[in-house]
Amino acid sequence: MTFDKSSLILVDYTAKVKDSDEVFDTTLEEDAKKHSIFDQNVKYQPKLVSIGEVSYPVLKGLDEALAKTSVGDKLTIEVTPDKGFGERDSGKVRMIPIRKLGEDAEKVSVGDTIEVDNKRGIIRFIGSGRVQIDYNHRYAGKTIVFDVNVIKSLDSSSDKIDGILKNRLPVENSKIAFDLKDKQVDVTIPEEILRADGLQIMKHFIQLDIFKFVPSLEKVSFVETHVNKQASSSQNKKPETKTETPTETKTE
Repeated sequence: MTFDKSSLILVDYTAKVKDSDEVFDTTLEEDAKKHSIFDQNVKYQPKLVSIGEVSYPVLKGLDEALAKTSVGDKLTIEVTPDKGFGERDSGKVRMIPIRKLGEDAEKVSVGDTIEVDNKRGIIRFIGSGRVQIDYNHRYAGKTIVFDVNVIKSLDSSSDKIDGILKNRLPVENSKIAFDLKDKQVDVTIPEEILRADGLQIMKHFIQLDIFKFVPSLEKVSFVETHVNKQASSSQNKKPETKTETPTETKTE
């Protein structure tokens, strides 16, 4: 069984550069630690992929290969530059006066990523008062090798919503909760991100994704519970207030 366009699936993978064996990305915490790329701010979990869609994209070559797989498949996929990070373009390599870096001029070194003129590039050379910046993607021109494990296909409405929330909310998965009833879902916003920067944007994309992948739903509500932590400790129960921010759509 292969996957149709817009299928939502979960995959584990570890990615490396073919010619150097440099591992630079993984969904597995164990692999991240093994290859010294562990980041405590990263949420290590199976990646949500929407086949043939831009909602949860992967490299084109990986997307095309995953479309031909089935749940339980474990395979190695090679993605060439034309379907990966692109071919290298010598026209994207610039030599500029090092003074243009301002205060960063004495802090940078070869290999650093820096932003100049609103573009991010990699420093390739420093010398004689000049600095060479490469605006190609770090892995442009490289063949990328993915070791992939196709974990699950999200087919039910509940599984799709669960996958979307785990992908969009920056909290432990155990703190994610929602209540799905008929054509409505109530999503509980964890207390620890109630004041997080970008919460409204998160909610916006969550409702867009839910309506896209679960079109039978007519309403998404976000439930926020605010606890009065200043209440007297002598009270048996802390007062709390609840607010709902409904997002609705109608199907025709």
